[in-house]
Amino acid sequence: MGKNGHSPGHADVRDLAYTPTVGAPAGVEVMELADLYQRSRSHGNDPYTPLRPAFHQVIGARTRPLRVWVDFIEHELRPGSWLWIRPGQVQRFGADLVEADGVIVLFQPGFLPPATVSAAHMDPPYEQRPFTPDGPQAEGLRRALEHLAYEYGQMASLPLEFHTEVLRALLSVLLVRLATVREAAPGPIAASDTFRRFHAAVERDHALTRRVEDYAAALGYSPRTLTRAAFTVTGRTAKQYVDDRVLLEAKRLLWHSGLPAKDVAGRLGFADASDFTKFFRLRTGETPGAFRGDRSHVGEPGAALHDR
Repeated sequence: MGKNGHSPGHADVRDLAYTPTVGAPAGVEVMELADLYQRSRSHGNDPYTPLRPAFHQVIGARTRPLRVWVDFIEHELRPGSWLWIRPGQVQRFGADLVEADGVIVLFQPGFLPPATVSAAHMDPPYEQRPFTPDGPQAEGLRRALEHLAYEYGQMASLPLEFHTEVLRALLSVLLVRLATVREAAPGPIAASDTFRRFHAAVERDHALTRRVEDYAAALGYSPRTLTRAAFTVTGRTAKQYVDDRVLLEAKRLLWHSGLPAKDVAGRLGFADASDFTKFFRLRTGETPGAFRGDRSHVGEPGAALHDR
């Protein structure tokens, strides 16, 4: 252990609130990827360390690839590809960020109207992989992004409230086009209201209970209904879905904090550390300690790319 009880080589995750640029519309920002490093440093953040933003990030790569790790998966954004990072996901950019060629759009939850949220399929489940459109789809996305970036740069041309509404509309166009492109390829099935409610409950209570029966009782469904809803959308049973969420949080805590495994177990509602170790080993094939010692989980040399 190093100072303050943290494991050497591991960094705590820093939560990032949205900080708008002075004079810009509150809720959305469009910037060049190459400027992101200096923007991050000016706010006291290091994009090369694990960060957990509370806002959406839509990234479009132009002529050069970019590497970014999102919740232990390494992605390579190839020229022409896109990636949408959701609020609450833990991310870390690669060293090629300062030479990146592309655009990143940041926006807050709640900035877009309900119609866009529905049309753009912003509810879970989330497609996690980069995707590369071609033909008319790529051209439509390029034009939508260019128009959004242009209007964002014209802050003085309209009163602020009108400018905000223009950006809201253009961001809606971009996200609906993204959703259309993603629907053309194999991807997640649109979530039902039952699944959305189940997802929200699991996000809130996964450290309190892993029993599907508890979620069913709280939501007013039968366990079978929750399993059907989860399986239709994710291909996982309700129990597997809950366990997957607990496992993700366990990995985040093990890797990004200095907490001993027994404290991680306590945070996630396990009666004792041995139960947690059994849970973790059954689903990963390794102990919590072995996972914590494996550098490949955060993109050290030899880590596999996830760029399909």
